Amino acid sequence: MKPKTVDEYFINAPEEAKGKLEELRSLLKNVVPDASEVLKWGKPVFESKTILFAYSAHKSHLSFIPTGPALEPFLNELNDYVVNKDSVQFRYDKPLPINLIKKIAEFRKWDVEDRGAKWKY
Repeated sequence: MKPKTVDEYFINAPEEAKGKLEELRSLLKNVVPDASEVLKWGKPVFESKTILFAYSAHKSHLSFIPTGPALEPFLNELNDYVVNKDSVQFRYDKPLPINLIKKIAEFRKWDVEDRGAKWKY
């Protein structure tokens, strides 16, 4: 059954994902405490003026989706991870890089709120 809320998304997530999913959600909520949390495209997203970032659970990793321009300044620090156009993958068998995720999320928040960045460039 397709989830209709973020809480349902978490309930239906793969068991091995749940701890890391909660950890990522909590970290992002701390960066954007006033943002709305909704489902778009079947994924949890945080949005304010526009979508700030999305994230999703997969079989062996989490995807954090802050847009390519938000990842670009951190590419050297992301060498150990699979980076796609707008996302980065974090495997369940490794600790989340909390400080790096926080820096990327804060950069994306600044980019949206202070510079008017959009979800898709």
